[in-house]
Amino acid sequence: MKDMGLDAYRFSVSWSRILPGGKLSGGVNMEGIQFYNQLINELLSNGIRPFVTIFHWDLPQALEDEYGGFLSPRIVDDYRDYAEVCFREFGDRVGHWITLNEPWSYTMGGYGIGLFAPGRCSPWQHLNCTGGDSGTEPYLVAHHQLLAHAAAVSLYKEKYQASQKGIIGITLVSQWMVPFAKARHHRNAAARALDFMLGWFMDPLTSGQYPRTMRSLVGARLPKFSHTQSSSLNGSFDFIGLNYYTANYAAYAPHLHPPTASYITDARVSLTISDRRVALVSQAASEWLNVYPRGIRDLLLYVKSKYRNPLIYVTENGIDEFNNSTMPLEQQLADNERVDFYYRHLSYLQRAIQDGVKVKGYFAWSLLDNFEWSSGYTVRFGINYVDYRDGLRRHPKLSAAWFKSFLSK
Repeated sequence: MKDMGLDAYRFSVSWSRILPGGKLSGGVNMEGIQFYNQLINELLSNGIRPFVTIFHWDLPQALEDEYGGFLSPRIVDDYRDYAEVCFREFGDRVGHWITLNEPWSYTMGGYGIGLFAPGRCSPWQHLNCTGGDSGTEPYLVAHHQLLAHAAAVSLYKEKYQASQKGIIGITLVSQWMVPFAKARHHRNAAARALDFMLGWFMDPLTSGQYPRTMRSLVGARLPKFSHTQSSSLNGSFDFIGLNYYTANYAAYAPHLHPPTASYITDARVSLTISDRRVALVSQAASEWLNVYPRGIRDLLLYVKSKYRNPLIYVTENGIDEFNNSTMPLEQQLADNERVDFYYRHLSYLQRAIQDGVKVKGYFAWSLLDNFEWSSGYTVRFGINYVDYRDGLRRHPKLSAAWFKSFLSK
C-alpha cells in the first residue's frame, strides 16, 4: 500500500476475535486486541489511516445459538458492548468508524434468499434454507441492525468522540436503478427499487422513518420505531459509506404478488439487465455484477438530492474476473478490463464531485484477491494477485500499477 501511494485502508474487525462468546460476560480476547493494535500501528507508521468497520456479517455463533442473533432485539445491547470495546481499545488511533457494512446484503442474503449465513428463507421459495420466513425476518433483522447502529453512534458521541476526535458512519450498498421504459409505472418501479434497497436504511437515518412505499406495501410486517428510537436514528451519522458495483433496469411487475409474502417480491419490481433492445451493461465474472460506470454518478446525485447532500466516502467499488489457475501468471496479471473499470468509474465520480456531491474518499474493492463469500475462491477482485498455491505470495496486477501512477499525479 505504501509503495502504491495509498493513504487510507479500510478493514473490518471480527466480533468473535474480540469477544469469542459474543458478550462481555464471556471475556475479552486480548490476543485479538493485540492483533488489531499491531495492524493499526503498522498502518499509521506507514502513513496510512485506518478506516475501521465494526460489523461485516460475522455474527458470533454463540449469539445466534442463544437468541437468533439479529432476529432478536437483545442483539442491540450486545453489539453496543462490543462496539465500546473497539472504541476504548483502538479509538485513540482510529479516526473513522463504520458501524455496519451493507446491512441490506446481510439482511437479504441471510434472511431473504438464504445465500449468506445464517441461510434462512421461506421454505416455499425452495432455496434449500435452514428455516425462516422471507416475509418477516428480513424486516426484523434490518430493524435491529439500525437500532444497533444508533446505539453505537450514541455511545461514541456521548463518551468518546470529544476526546478521540474521530467520526462515525455506516456503509450502505445500492445498485443504480434505470427505468425499463419511459412510462410512469416503470419510473415509479425504479424509485421503489431504490427505496427497498437504499431508502430502507437511508430514510430512517435521515428522517427516523421507513420509506412511505415500504410502509404501504409491507404493512404490518414492517416493524415500527418508537418515538425515542426514531429520534436516535435521525441524523445518526457523520458520514455515509456508499458501495457501488452495478445497475439494473427496473420494470413494474404487478404479477409479483405471490400468496405468501416475501421481501423479494414486496416492491413489485422486476430487475433485468436488458430492456429488450439493448443490454444495459457488460457482465463481470459474478453474475450479479453488471458494469455500468455512469451509475455511480447517478446514484451519488440521487443521494445528494434526496438526502440533503451528506458527506460520503465511496467505501467499495470494483470488478472481478474468474480464477483461472491454468492461465500463465503474466496473463492473469494483465487485468486491462479492471483498469478500464476504474478509469471510467473515477471519471464519473469526478463529475459527481464537480456537481456538488460531497465525496471525501474512495476505496477500491479490493486490495487483494480474497475468499469472496458464496463464490469462495472462484473469482478474484484484487488489484494484487494472491497465489493460493505458493504461500499466498502477492503479485501486483496491471491495475495496481495503474493506481500507483494515478495517485502520483
